[in-house]
Amino acid sequence: MDALRAQYEEYPYPSRNPADEDRRLLVGSPSHLSQLNHYVFGGRLDPAAPLRVLVAGGGTGDAAIMLGQQLRDAGTPASLTYLDLSQASLAIAESRAKRRGLESLTFHQGSLLDLEPSRWGLFDYIDCCGVLHHLDKPTAGLAALVSVLAPGGGIGLMVYAPYGRNGVYPLQDALRTLGDGLPASERLALARRLLKQLPPGNGFRNNPHLADHVASDAGLYDLLLHSRDRAFTVSELVAMVGSCGMAVSGLIEPALYEPATYVRDPRLLKRLEGRPWLERAAWAEQVGGVLAKHIAYLVRPEQLATAVAQPSTPEMVPVPHELDGPVLAAASLPGATLDVFLSGVSLELPLPRLAGPLLARIDGQTSLGALHQHLLALDRTLDWEAFKRQFDQLYRQLNGIGKLYLKAPTVP
Repeated sequence: MDALRAQYEEYPYPSRNPADEDRRLLVGSPSHLSQLNHYVFGGRLDPAAPLRVLVAGGGTGDAAIMLGQQLRDAGTPASLTYLDLSQASLAIAESRAKRRGLESLTFHQGSLLDLEPSRWGLFDYIDCCGVLHHLDKPTAGLAALVSVLAPGGGIGLMVYAPYGRNGVYPLQDALRTLGDGLPASERLALARRLLKQLPPGNGFRNNPHLADHVASDAGLYDLLLHSRDRAFTVSELVAMVGSCGMAVSGLIEPALYEPATYVRDPRLLKRLEGRPWLERAAWAEQVGGVLAKHIAYLVRPEQLATAVAQPSTPEMVPVPHELDGPVLAAASLPGATLDVFLSGVSLELPLPRLAGPLLARIDGQTSLGALHQHLLALDRTLDWEAFKRQFDQLYRQLNGIGKLYLKAPTVP
């Protein structure tokens, strides 16, 4: 733990400048508000209800700042607790929060392994991004998080995945040999020299899914010089989660965990029909070879039936995510496909006949029932079942690439 703390004191990660908060909000996964509402709370989060959030291993503050700003914008009376080993990282995160005036955030230096309900209370939602894979005992870390999770709550998690990190671990070992006993700055210098000399066949050199080492010294150190780093397959992640009394409710992005994303042969896909979705996801990971990390949402097993929002009733509201519906609608002719490049995979997503009119009206406020009424004015023969077939096809495609979520109507 001392080596871990020392690394992040010298190289807070990711590298952030608090002054940048004046011009942009960094967003991502896990823990984007509309995404966690969809995969943990079934879309039913009441923006007027109090919410207790823990950001465990908060680093330089990305998740804490994102959630703090989004919850403030939603008018939610939330309290957010940031926890991290590194005082240097904490100082950057706290400065970012002050820059935005996020008074709902409190900052604490310490280890998530020391979390206890008697001291910290219980949290409705816990973010733990990029932390467990650096612990000597990751399962103990997850168990500590679960110990302070309130009933009905959930966890957003990110851990490394092995196949998309091809070349990382041999290079880490090689750099340990070169840098043994040297100070961090000299180890960084050796790493940069070695990267310039990698032969054409080197796995790291040929891996298009890694970029942290390009942006900053902190990124390079975290990727190739870390004191402790392991990766989890889907199966290993599911096993660890289950051993802590939790279950996976969602993997981001869903399309990357679908076998049909990587193979088209119907005979091959037939062999996977009817298997549990996480078993299919594990197979897709093995065949795809592109996943460098797993972003997962976790709930207790008894919550699974209602954790993920479904487009099952007219009251549900589609919520676009980084999607300009009207612009896409203008280009969505009947029978068109949406061409997407996702984690190195090219996807051609067939859109339904009414994709254009639907996309033009999906704004995060209009319910499925209201969308149906809008389209009914264009086609009086479009009953609810026919409308749902159109919407469900659009939803499957856009939710699969992380562009469309659902929420229940706002509670008055």
